[in-house]
Amino acid sequence: MDRGKIVAIITGVISIALAIAYLILVQLLDLRGPEMIPAPTSILPFVFYSGFHFSSRGDSRIAPTGFWLW
Repeated sequence: MDRGKIVAIITGVISIALAIAYLILVQLLDLRGPEMIPAPTSILPFVFYSGFHFSSRGDSRIAPTGFWLW
């Protein structure tokens, strides 16, 4: 066998092993229960977005945009 075939076989085996490991992980996480409880929103930071749109008239003025976290 030449080097290219060996690399292809090894890559395929690694890919299949990762796919099987992912499926097992998903099944284990699914066994936690049927409740779909969302994350608590009280610990999330408040995000304020202030941004301006560019003018469609083609002026060269650029307005600032940005995010602030509280």
